Amino acid sequence: MARLPGAIAGARIVGERFAHSQRRQNPEGRMPLIDHIRELRHRVVKMALALAAGIAAGFIFFSPAWRVVERPLCSAHIRNQVGCHTLGVNQLVLNGPLDAFYLRVKVALIVGVILSSPIWLYQIWAFVAPGLHAREKRWSYIFLGAAIPLFGIGITLCYLSLGRSLHYLLGLTPGGVQNLIQVGQYLSFVMAMMLAFGLAFGLAFELPLLIVMLNLAGILTHERFRKWRRALIFGVFLTAGLANPSPDPLTMLILGGACAVLVEAAELLVWSHDRRRARLHPDPYAGLADDELSPLPSAGQRKG
Repeated sequence: MARLPGAIAGARIVGERFAHSQRRQNPEGRMPLIDHIRELRHRVVKMALALAAGIAAGFIFFSPAWRVVERPLCSAHIRNQVGCHTLGVNQLVLNGPLDAFYLRVKVALIVGVILSSPIWLYQIWAFVAPGLHAREKRWSYIFLGAAIPLFGIGITLCYLSLGRSLHYLLGLTPGGVQNLIQVGQYLSFVMAMMLAFGLAFGLAFELPLLIVMLNLAGILTHERFRKWRRALIFGVFLTAGLANPSPDPLTMLILGGACAVLVEAAELLVWSHDRRRARLHPDPYAGLADDELSPLPSAGQRKG
């Protein structure tokens, strides 16, 4: 029994030496095609299991999930009516006997995709990551760590603006015409709006992240960014106006203003990083006139 700790330590050393020898023989982590297929199958099975568990949770918690989906319509002011159960104004209806079942399946699928997203995103990343270099992995960690929350902000702002959009769109109904909205069409509208609107602003919210990454890579400087700053902010508000289905300027200002604040924050980071870089690595040609010769390095500097 006294030799057990020593045996365990010896086995650990042998295992580390074997792993080290395997890395020396295959430093790039290459594997045959059949191993890639097996790895892909392994990842897909995990993604499918996670999605199935999320769908099951969607069926179990259908009622609170549906309340979240119908809330934009219920909170909209349409013909001086509030709520989603006013006949002829904003009433949701089902047409067929199977529509209620299909509705539960669609809602459960949406809930399953959202709940299982951390797992299937990680599985995709785990399949791709072995083929990346160390520097590429570091940049991808930074990008994913910031892109996912920023995309979530875009989706959230889109959801909050749906009520005002429905207020405008259903308010266009002429007199004498009733609104009997099919549940399936309403659900498709909400999901399409959140995907299109959320993707547009999700990508817009990731623009500041892209600016910072280009600056860290040495491609974009603050001086160059300052020339395009007005055009970027104008493009942000233009995108907000085009993506917003209602002519409400308040929604456009909220969505465009949030992204403009992130752009300003990115500019501050770019300016700070350029100042630190200039302090640590000063430019030897700074301050020279166009017709002035640059100083030649001394003999000691040439040897170094």
